[in-house]
Amino acid sequence: MTNAATEHIKVRPAAGETDLAAIIRIARATEQEEDFEAVFPAYLRHLADHGRLVVAERSAAVAGYGATLRIGAGPDEICMLTDLFVDPRAHGAGVGQAVLSELWQDQSRRITFASLHAHALPLYTRFGLDAWWPLLYVGGDVRAVRKPDGWSVEAAGADRVAALELSWTGFDRSAEHRFWSAWPAGTGVVASLDGQPVAAGSVGGAPIEYGICHLAIAPDPDPAADRDRVRDAVLAVLSWLQPADGRARACLPAPHPATRALLTAGWRVSEFDLHMSTEFGLLDARRAVLSPGLA
Repeated sequence: MTNAATEHIKVRPAAGETDLAAIIRIARATEQEEDFEAVFPAYLRHLADHGRLVVAERSAAVAGYGATLRIGAGPDEICMLTDLFVDPRAHGAGVGQAVLSELWQDQSRRITFASLHAHALPLYTRFGLDAWWPLLYVGGDVRAVRKPDGWSVEAAGADRVAALELSWTGFDRSAEHRFWSAWPAGTGVVASLDGQPVAAGSVGGAPIEYGICHLAIAPDPDPAADRDRVRDAVLAVLSWLQPADGRARACLPAPHPATRALLTAGWRVSEFDLHMSTEFGLLDARRAVLSPGLA
């Protein structure tokens, strides 16, 4: 999807500390709230090593960047756009379109979490995506969350967490769980119901985004029981956390069964993105606890 408006823009793989510095400059200019000293540079290196991280040059200067990560493999593979940001001075010049044309060439199953920026929704729609539901950034005091009866939570290694998720979902997220576990205050967690592992994920992200990074939950064939287990797994993990200031967060689809429970407990929505994908249901809005950057 290229045209004359983007022919003067060169998109290439990000490489070296100079590109890293340019990406951080754009992230600051677009008012992203990140730990720019440690977590964000590590995140960019993770994307470069395990996905695709590109920069767009306009007039010989880096004017934007984007990245994708593939989740799953084979016919079920999903290509997630993790980042797309353009220097505000280059808005409307075709930089975003040029980046997407490079990153989304032959992947039919595409997802992203779109910001509410006026340019985002029309751009992603042109690449075959529709908006389905809001992803809520829910935060509050973990001391207001009661651990459901019968549940226990323990710290676990990233490899154990990844193995459980693989057995439940078929997705190998081992690289991401190792990355999340290396965050400040990061660790893997396993939540069990009556001694049986039911949920596995990663927590961390202090001090800016501390909370659940990602949580996978074993399926239950009974829809009513599954809904209760999904809700209670989130509450159990959050009640287990011990942040210094008592506060944590989770990113939940609006239809997620834990959303109502947390809002009832006094948690609040600080912001939200729109989940967009090429077809409904690529992510399960009633089960997923997600990282907006890595899903």
